Amino acid sequence: MSDVPDVVRKPLRNYVLVGLALIGLQAFILYAMGRVPICTCGTIKFWYDVVQSAENSQQIFDWYSFSHVLHGFGFYFLAWLVLPRAPWGLRLVLAVAVEATWEVFENTDFIINRYRSETMSMHYYGDSIINSVGDTVAMVFGFLLASRLPVLAIIALTAIIEIGLAWWIRDNLTLNIVMLLHPVEAIRDWQAGAPLH
Repeated sequence: MSDVPDVVRKPLRNYVLVGLALIGLQAFILYAMGRVPICTCGTIKFWYDVVQSAENSQQIFDWYSFSHVLHGFGFYFLAWLVLPRAPWGLRLVLAVAVEATWEVFENTDFIINRYRSETMSMHYYGDSIINSVGDTVAMVFGFLLASRLPVLAIIALTAIIEIGLAWWIRDNLTLNIVMLLHPVEAIRDWQAGAPLH
């Protein structure tokens, strides 16, 4: 028998159910938009590590999943800043709603074409539904980490993830945002393999 009072357990369960419903709605909207449920290659992989590939953003998790963990860090901070008195579960549900909305918007022709023309993602044709849901799960993981770890640990993890991704795949959340909003030719050349001058 649990020591958690029923009055505490019920709201938490309700927040979890709402969060799952939002992820389900995300998947349904993506399906209605014509997104494929799984990779058209016909296989489902838990992890896929080749960035410049037709399977990138098609499997459950990939290098960009780490950027979604950073979304979770950021959403936790914003919710703490804007809604300091709101219940923890409500903050998480709002973070899921924002992430799910971004995942739907990211899979519109406008953003897909922007990625393909302005970033290193020339092979990007949108996410599969399982990848998009995986991205939202990665955000939830980041949110949960941010709620448990000290601020300095989150700052250090953010730096490690951003530097690690820049080193390993020549892309990260910061570069992705820069290239979507205001592309820089020198960054594009470096991402294509040219050395930085």
